[in-house]
Amino acid sequence: MHRDQFPVTRNLIYLNHAAVAPLCLPAARAMEWLSQDALHYGSQHYPKWLETYEGLRTSAARLVNGTPGEIALVKNTSEGIATIAMGLNWRPGDRIVAFHDEFPANQYPWQRLASKGVTITWLNATDSLDQIDQAARGARLLAISFVQFLTGFRANLQAIGEICRRHGVIFFVDAIQGLGAFPLDVQASNIDALSADGHKWLCGPEGCGILYISRRLQEMVEPVEFGWTNTASSDDYGRRDMTLRPDAGRYECGTLNTIGCFGLRAAIDFLLEVGIDKIAPVVQSLGDQVAEGARRKGYEILGNRTPENAAGIVSFRKEGIDTTEIVAKLRAENIVTAPRAGWVRTSPHFYIEPREIEKMLDLLP
Repeated sequence: MHRDQFPVTRNLIYLNHAAVAPLCLPAARAMEWLSQDALHYGSQHYPKWLETYEGLRTSAARLVNGTPGEIALVKNTSEGIATIAMGLNWRPGDRIVAFHDEFPANQYPWQRLASKGVTITWLNATDSLDQIDQAARGARLLAISFVQFLTGFRANLQAIGEICRRHGVIFFVDAIQGLGAFPLDVQASNIDALSADGHKWLCGPEGCGILYISRRLQEMVEPVEFGWTNTASSDDYGRRDMTLRPDAGRYECGTLNTIGCFGLRAAIDFLLEVGIDKIAPVVQSLGDQVAEGARRKGYEILGNRTPENAAGIVSFRKEGIDTTEIVAKLRAENIVTAPRAGWVRTSPHFYIEPREIEKMLDLLP
């Protein structure tokens, strides 16, 4: 499906979208256009740049069912997380619910709040909703990934969001390992903020991402970084009015990654045209194929995949076999996977074909 939009297929079987994905053709062409335009015309067509910033906010809002005024353009997922973690007015005795399984980007910012007297209740992503409900009582914020980076566990965001709503808890989602592969609705899931970079399942560039922050939460989160573009009067260089922009743009400090914005907007628009609802079952099926095939060959699969929690990430290993050697063997055959914490991690996107998964499985020792 849409393989012609992924020229990487001419060279590799790319099963590593949970790391750095290949660009889709629309993203590459959009960035090439901007590169050539800036080369030959400088900033002569600057209005086109401004239109692209707004277009990216609009497209990202469509992707998550928010509004453009709730989208800030950030350089990566970590910046979005830090904006929330450092921008809230924390008080001694505040408590956060966080999860052991997370990538460090969704742990470190919360852990640093210990200096402000904030404590953390640690859970596992696979803990029951009853356990999450119990932990959320009296907490100020809950932070979880949409999909865990190693296990591939996909959280029930709607159920967790309902728990957070019921207990008045701010709900934050690190969406980078699911956005672009599975539907996500911030309204239906009562999500207050989420962050994601463009270089994984969105098939866009590195160094350009989005922060969704609800209108309600914008009134609680102060900008961590402050520059001329945080202000409502940024277009008037002679003014010195520090009134914040009336939307999520208040979290954008200075010049944006323009070429990245061109690429990410094109990538999101492409995925929206394909349809995330059509992409999701294909990604899940490919992951199931990896898990079942590796298990047949005697490999241990990390986690317990079910139709409700499975995503595109599958990690596996076999006792007595060095996972780095497996990854190297596959790479020698132009099959790209990743070694992660003693596991071989695979992460195929929707344009990968089942025959390519079978080729990878056949090569497993």
